[in-house]
Amino acid sequence: MRTAYRVETVRAAEAEVMAKLPDGALMQRAAAGLATTCAGLLRRVYGARVVLLVGSGDNGGDALYAGVRLARRGAGVSAVLLGSRAHEAGLAALLGAGGRVADDPYGVLARADLVVDGITGIGGRGGLRPEAVPVVRAARDSGAVLVAVDLPSGVDADTGEVHGEAVRADATVTFGAYKPGLLIDPAREYAGALRLVDIGLALPPAPEVEALQHADVARLLPVPVGESDKYRRGVVGIVAGSARYPGAAVLAVSGALRGGAGAVRYVGPAGDAVLARHPETLVHAGPPAKAGRVQAWVIGPGLGDTPGVDDVLASDVPVLVDADGLRSLDPPAVRARPAPTVLTPHAGEAAALLGTAREDVESRRLEAVRELAGRYGATVLLKGSTTLVASPTGPVRVNPTGTPWLATAGSGDVLSGLTGSLLAAGLAPRDAASAGAYLHGLAARHASRDAPVAACDVAEALPGAWRDVRSG
Repeated sequence: MRTAYRVETVRAAEAEVMAKLPDGALMQRAAAGLATTCAGLLRRVYGARVVLLVGSGDNGGDALYAGVRLARRGAGVSAVLLGSRAHEAGLAALLGAGGRVADDPYGVLARADLVVDGITGIGGRGGLRPEAVPVVRAARDSGAVLVAVDLPSGVDADTGEVHGEAVRADATVTFGAYKPGLLIDPAREYAGALRLVDIGLALPPAPEVEALQHADVARLLPVPVGESDKYRRGVVGIVAGSARYPGAAVLAVSGALRGGAGAVRYVGPAGDAVLARHPETLVHAGPPAKAGRVQAWVIGPGLGDTPGVDDVLASDVPVLVDADGLRSLDPPAVRARPAPTVLTPHAGEAAALLGTAREDVESRRLEAVRELAGRYGATVLLKGSTTLVASPTGPVRVNPTGTPWLATAGSGDVLSGLTGSLLAAGLAPRDAASAGAYLHGLAARHASRDAPVAACDVAEALPGAWRDVRSG
């Protein structure tokens, strides 16, 4: 599992280590890891042209000492000084190793093979300063590999927000711990490939953000045993679809049937369409309260004005609410439910729930998902370029799987059915939402192979994603 920590937590851990080490030793550890990554990105170090963009803080010092190591291996290293002052010892060491300070930043950038962004550190706020913007643009336009030190300059380490101009790196070398902004859009888009360098920090057990990996999801997935039957494995109820959108019901049921539950009960007007595609489904005309016992409900995909939301919310089992079901939610009613609730909005739906603009949600995804979870007392799966899962307490989970090809009609219906099935199988809300998002994104990767994919293709690929996770 990848874990990410806020700046203040990382700074406190660094202070503890620095108190036990000789002066400058922690920076040397960071610089060694940075130099190793830079060397690996170059075809060869000897004769390579490296440019360091050096700010006033410790990130500039990390860049300078990494430049020292590269210069000693035969690279031509030039420093472009962008702050009010440079790290004195680091600059002296670079000059002593044969590096130089560039008089013309644009000349050296035009010939660079690799550029190191050490302009601002994890404490930076707001975008790049105006004087740094043309230099960063020249670095990007040069075609050189661009490596960020700890995080790209101009992005917010704690929130993933980007205000103004920021560095778009090909790779980011971060020290001690991931920072939330490296895992969450929009900042994640600026970070490129991530490399974590261990510098010996002792971090608390509860991170700010965590990202599950194959082994974590495999431990969560329900596996039937010899005495299992369809009811012991869990029954999920699906209230979805309408005369206008019968396909939403089919897709939600498709996701649910491949999500680990023993049976699926469908309630709604699209029963004929559901049975034509999935004859194993248990179909009922409704209302939901009379459809039979379930261990979890999913309501909302393609629902339109079809009733049922109040009926489902009044039940004593976990409920997942998506799409049209989100429109009439009352926060006090959701908080008062005797069983857990999972909400799965996209950015537009989240904006409506929060009373703000879609652009606001997309620019501050971490804050928005936390606010929704707190307001409704629910687990919230915020869909989008990075899918986030938040409960009222505990770390926010960021989903690392997926592909832009998932931005297709009906894919969210499949996710709702899949996640609801995991709820019915007994997973806790945060685990069900996290595992559902992970499998859904992985299935989309399997189905698309960098080509267009339809929602039904994602559903068909879920067994393969399940096997992939289980096999490690």
